[in-house]
Formats: sequence, C-alpha cells, structure tokens
Amino acid sequence: MQYKWTVVTVTTVGTLMAGINSRIVIIGLPTISSQLHASAVEAVWVTQAYVLASAIFLLLVGRVTDMFGRVKLYNYGFVIFTIGSALSSFSPNASSLIAFRAVQGLGAGILTSNSAALVTDSSPKNQLGLMLSINQMATRIGSVLGLTLSGLILTVTDWRGLFYVNIPIGIFGTVWAYIRLHDVSTRDKSRMVDWAGFAYFSAGLTLVLVSITFLSYGSGSYPVGFGLLAAGLILLGAFARNESRITSPLLDLRLFRIRLFAAGNMAQILNVVAWSGVLLLLAFYLQIGIGYSTFDAGVGVIPLEVSFMIFSITGGRLSDKYGSRTLCAIGLGVNTLAFAYLSTFGENTTYLQVLVGLIAIGFGNGMFLAPNMRAIMGSVPPDRRGIASAFRSTMNNVAWTLSYGLVILFMTSRITYGTLSGLLDGSISRIPGSIPNHEFLLGFKIAVLSLAIIDAVAIIPSIMRGKPQPRQVSETKSTEEQETS
Repeated sequence: MQYKWTVVTVTTVGTLMAGINSRIVIIGLPTISSQLHASAVEAVWVTQAYVLASAIFLLLVGRVTDMFGRVKLYNYGFVIFTIGSALSSFSPNASSLIAFRAVQGLGAGILTSNSAALVTDSSPKNQLGLMLSINQMATRIGSVLGLTLSGLILTVTDWRGLFYVNIPIGIFGTVWAYIRLHDVSTRDKSRMVDWAGFAYFSAGLTLVLVSITFLSYGSGSYPVGFGLLAAGLILLGAFARNESRITSPLLDLRLFRIRLFAAGNMAQILNVVAWSGVLLLLAFYLQIGIGYSTFDAGVGVIPLEVSFMIFSITGGRLSDKYGSRTLCAIGLGVNTLAFAYLSTFGENTTYLQVLVGLIAIGFGNGMFLAPNMRAIMGSVPPDRRGIASAFRSTMNNVAWTLSYGLVILFMTSRITYGTLSGLLDGSISRIPGSIPNHEFLLGFKIAVLSLAIIDAVAIIPSIMRGKPQPRQVSETKSTEEQETS
C-alpha cells in the first residue's frame, strides 16, 4: 500500500472517533443535564471544556510537532483521549465530568492538529483535496454513528455509556498508529517553545469563554461578565504582540501575509461559530421544542450528516480542479439561507420541513469545509504545515467553544436562564403550548437568526481570498498558490 493511503487510513480512525464524540455528547446533553442535575451552563461546559482544552493546547502541539515530528505525538494523542474517555465515564458529578472532558479534549486536540498535517505531508498536491475530504468523510460517518449510538445507548443505559464507546476505538487506534506510521515531515528545530505566548493565549481564551457564561446569567452578572471579557481581550492582545516580537512564536504571524491562509481561517472561524451553534440548537429544538426522544432526535439529524458526507467529497474533488473561492462562497450562502429557514420552525413544524433544512445545511457545509481546508493547508510551506494545521484546528475549536456560549447568550435574551435550565434538566415540564415552551421557541428563533447573520459575514473573507486561475496538468504550483498570485 502506498504510504499516502496508509496515512489516510490511520488518521481516519482518529477522525472517526472525533466524529463520534462530537455528536454523541451534543444529542445527549439534555439527558446528561437531567441525570446529573446540571444547570444549562454546566451542561454546555461539558462540551466547552472538551473544546477549550483542545484549543488551548493546539498551538503548543503544533510548535512541538514542527520541532520533533508528528507521529510520536499523534500516538500520545490516542492514549490521552482514551484515558480521558474512561475517566469521564466514572465521573460522580457535573464538575468532575467537566474536568475529565478537558483531559479528553487534550487528546483530541493532539489528534486533530496532526491529522491534516500528516495527510498533507504524504499526499501529492493534485490529490490533496481528495485525501483531506476522505478524512472529512470519516468525521461525517463518525457523526452519523454518534447520533445513532447516543439514542441507542441512552435508551438502554445512563449517560456513562456515551463515553464507553470511545475506549475500544482508542485502543485500536493507538496500536494501529504505532505499527503503521513513520515520520516524513520536515523538521524545524531552530526555534524554542514560546511559553509566555502559551500563557497569554490560555488565560485570555479561558477568560473570554467564562465571560460569556456570566453574561448569559442576566443583567445582574453583566459587570463581572464584561470585566472578564475585557481582561481576556487584553491578554489575547498581549499574545499577538508577544508573537510578533519573538524569534520562536507559537503562531508565526508571517503566515497571515499569505492572503489565502488569512482569508480561509477568517471564513472558517465565522462558519464554525454559526454551524456548531445551529447543531446545538437543533438538538435542543427537537427534544424540547417538539418533544422528540433522544433516540428520535439523534436519528432525525442523520440526513444532515449524510448530506454533509456526500457533498464534502464532491467539494474536495471540485476544489482540486477549480480552486476554493467560488465553492466556499456558494456553500456559505446556502448555509445562511438554511439557517434563516430554521427560524420559521415552531411547535407544529413537521419532520419533512426539518428535513429540507438539514439537507441544505449538509450541502452548504460540504461545499465549504473541504475546499477551505485544502486552501489553508496548501497555501503554506512544508516546514510550517504543523503550526498551520494547529492554528487552523485551534481557530476551529475556539469558534466551536464560542458558539455554545453564544447560543445560551442569544437564547436568554428571550427566555430566562432559570427557565432554560429547568427545561434542560427536566425540572420544568416540556409541555407544547406552555409559556416555558413558547419562551424557548422565541429564544431558538433569535439564536438561529443571529447565527445566520454571522455565517453571512463569512462570505466576505471567502470572496476576498482571491480569484482562481485555470489549472494545467504541467503546472507545479498548487491551486492555492495560483489564487494568491
């Protein structure tokens, strides 16, 4: 087997596991909240802790892999993720579950940071979009499995079963990666780890996320929330200043001189904020808004993932031939219209109406994500792919984490925090036509429209990435390099 296919098969196990985990917990959040007696914020932080840990360590992981190679660290990622999954399944309360989810997130961060870089190192330029889209397809398959497994597991056992499923996959992935992978990356040992930058970034991002949590509590918590937000933004500004002044930065700001890299990341951040938030809202809407069981809600969202999987492969192939600019703009435009369509949903919405929105979202994301990832990874020199991949994954996780906090913030503009928590943990009955349900649907509409606006804004940097040039077989430049010329 050619090594490029070996890398794709091994990293596919990691992305499959990540895909399962990304959906199995989201659909199960109302059940986790109910069985652990967790508030709305605690329930959301079960997911946020996982993504925050990934985001914090991703840039550090990228720096280390550029220095010492990607394969060894990739193997460690499997081990840490598996241990985090086991610890999560034994959590006695919401606080410990949040902590152990952070351990799981660290392992996931190592895996996701390295996957795209490993594939990029081993793939020829004219097949890079296809190879990356295969990885994305594995994520989508994992997402479908996660949606199905979540409902099945919670039908026969409690929330702990949601984490058991990761353990055998993690053990298999660890052994498979250790046996099959070898390092072909270009090393860069000339630079040291930027610990000051790591401290600024970690503290700043954490404060920003905690500030959103406080802001969602209501006007009484605004002084604390805005104070934390200001402190977080100051620290992130210090991080950027630090990175521009030292010789061994965690984030090489010179990468932003590449228009395609900068524009692709900006579009990704905005899209992920919108897309991840909408997915959480759909999980809430199907179970609280129209009364689906956990199993029915999980199965009900599967068409979105199937559509996403199909069009992700299509988008990857088209980007190899035509570049990313037009495809990404089309995908984001369809997403924006689909999100706006969701705002029309109410208590009497039929599943057929929901299905139309799900398929449209799957198409939009498929046309955007694989071409955009190809554009970002193909635009940087080989010896900077580790840090570029880590930055792309970091921004993905930062946006993912922000989206969940923003969902609660947007919803609590129309429903009180206490009522939302009560609907999630079951202490307030989910009765169609009741005042709590009516307030929930108002919050849902405001939140999904706000996210539609955010996704529409993402079209601007997507178009600004540059006009693609025709690709010739004899050319040695990548499509991305042509787009920035």
